[in-house]
Amino acid sequence: MENKSHAFAAGLFALLLGLASLLAVYWLGGTSEATHDYVVVTKQNIGGLNPQAQVRYRGIRVGKVSDIRLDPDDYTNILVTISVNDDVPLTHGTVAKLNYQGVTGLAHILLLETGKSLEPLLPDDEKPPRITMIPSLLDELGETGTATLRQAKQLMVSANAMLSEENRRHLTVTLANLEAASANLQPTLKNLNGTLVQVNKLLDDRNVKSLAQAASEIGPLLSDTRQLVGKMQTATDKLDVAIGDASAGGTSALMPRLNELATDFSLTSRQLSRVLRVLEDSPQGLVFGAPAPPPGPGEAGFSAAGGK
Repeated sequence: MENKSHAFAAGLFALLLGLASLLAVYWLGGTSEATHDYVVVTKQNIGGLNPQAQVRYRGIRVGKVSDIRLDPDDYTNILVTISVNDDVPLTHGTVAKLNYQGVTGLAHILLLETGKSLEPLLPDDEKPPRITMIPSLLDELGETGTATLRQAKQLMVSANAMLSEENRRHLTVTLANLEAASANLQPTLKNLNGTLVQVNKLLDDRNVKSLAQAASEIGPLLSDTRQLVGKMQTATDKLDVAIGDASAGGTSALMPRLNELATDFSLTSRQLSRVLRVLEDSPQGLVFGAPAPPPGPGEAGFSAAGGK
């Protein structure tokens, strides 16, 4: 009886252990979902990416990497086969990117939408559609750093060529010439400063007022001259009329007209002589005006010696 009870207990234990194993496999494996295969094509280094790595769509886990191999038609390409859930809306604008998770550095495939094409990417298990991989952040930083180092190297080579022994000698001579030229310019600058001071003195308010006063006095002088010229023209016209009148009345009136013309000529000549005398005595009056008369007794600036 005891042997049968031990056998029954052993059989029951084996049965329970098998059920527990099945439950554990089901729990760990999770529910199975329909998936489709896609092939990610890249020419970049995919170090850190291993089979069974995660595949994420905009940050959500949607599949895993099932295979990594070289392209038999073009060995420069790397083919990464990924299994993606059936409900993921992939399009012809979808691209892949190698991303790294946290501080562990585990690589995974990140699927992104570029928006260039909204046409759905239909799955085909016999010939899986291909998805292009774009450079990752580390790849972009590496390429930028390499280009920067190359430019820095070229800059250093150019700097060394520019600062050669001959160029340094020329630069030293040029600096010495500039220093000598600066020393020679100092007297010139001092003379220019003195000239500017004199120009400022000439252009002070008093000189400007004198020039304005002279300009205001030139106006009447020119007006008198124009009037004199006009009177002479009138007299000439009268003489032409008198000479051109051939009638008896014109001949009889010739003498009075000549007397009148002679009087006008005499008056005009005296006025013109006065104007010419003023211009002859003080020609600067055309610019600075007629000179002021000397002060008389009791006026400011009167001198007994000058008044005599």
